[in-house]
Amino acid sequence: MIRLFVALSLPDRVAQPLAALQTGVPGARWTTREQMHLTLRFIGEVDGRVAADIDDVPSLISAPRFMLELKGVGEFGGKHPHALWAGVCANDALNHLQRKIETALQRIDLPAEERKFTPHITLSRLRATAQGHVMDFLTDHALYASGPFAVDSFGLYSSVLSANGSIYTLEREYPLRA
Repeated sequence: MIRLFVALSLPDRVAQPLAALQTGVPGARWTTREQMHLTLRFIGEVDGRVAADIDDVPSLISAPRFMLELKGVGEFGGKHPHALWAGVCANDALNHLQRKIETALQRIDLPAEERKFTPHITLSRLRATAQGHVMDFLTDHALYASGPFAVDSFGLYSSVLSANGSIYTLEREYPLRA
């Protein structure tokens, strides 16, 4: 079995400032540079035959290159926060690409993603973090913005869970058209 997801990688000029935000929250397990990405579709664990089918699907997707911008920070979990993230500015081209990927994966009989697509970059996972610390982080970094950056490909990644967090490997990269 192999655990897979489809995602956008981040250029260093975007990831480095994100890494600079990663401080001051007790109980946060910050993502490493290698773990920073924007998930377009989490697939989960599949066997080798299905993985081979999945590998072929993205190469059939035709979508244009586009510009993307990160803006703001947020949390998942409400009264019991479990993650901090950087937000993504509304982007029709990103949503179009995500829908194409979702549709293509459903065509090979993968179940539909039940969660609404909420584009974000996970900055940390939280464990027993007081809501006040989370609110301080959100307030301190509310004006974060990356500036626009080019997205010219997306990738199929594998994920191996370890004691130090997930280890992601880019299995294949798929170019977007000019």
